[in-house]
Amino acid sequence: MREPWVVGVSGASGTPYAAAVLGGLLDAGEPVDLIVSRAARLTVLDETGRPFRDAHWAEDLAAWLGRDLTGADVRHWPAGDLAAGPSSGSYRVRGMAVAPASTAACAGIAIGLSKDLLQRAAEVNLKERRPVVVVPRETPVTRSHLEHLIALHDAGAVVLPASPGFYGAGAAASAQQLIDFVAGKVLDALGVPHTLFRRWSGQLGAARS
Repeated sequence: MREPWVVGVSGASGTPYAAAVLGGLLDAGEPVDLIVSRAARLTVLDETGRPFRDAHWAEDLAAWLGRDLTGADVRHWPAGDLAAGPSSGSYRVRGMAVAPASTAACAGIAIGLSKDLLQRAAEVNLKERRPVVVVPRETPVTRSHLEHLIALHDAGAVVLPASPGFYGAGAAASAQQLIDFVAGKVLDALGVPHTLFRRWSGQLGAARS
């Protein structure tokens, strides 16, 4: 039986994180169910210059990720489709990552608002006690945002801020290396193997030697 990972992309700046997480899952041969919020479509267009359209999602996703998706097990669900598979706990999935996660998405998931399919799917995975990783990127944060993040933590989610480590490449790290570090931490939290970053070896400077 197909058991995909659900990837939700909200409207916060940081769509390269979503692309790296998706790429890592596909590289690992994992099936993916994708939900791109309406606000995220604007962010994808702004940050990549590419549209993301329901009717042409496969073509647009391939262009966004810069890869051939032939043979990839990817399914797209429109964010407004509240009758979609991931809206139900009986729809089998392995868990979910929301990357990036806007303050609005975090709040909606934390209070069970189910404003759209992304929020509903995350709530469903929490109630079913499946792995849920939420990647807030916005900064600074308000007290209400911190309270919502605490609520998500208490509900069982992994709150994984988009905070890259520099020990793999130091100050010379490229933007892609920093993005991949965060994406790799997301995959670690989901238990998906990857080679997105060099792991700490216990020796200073070892990763750069």
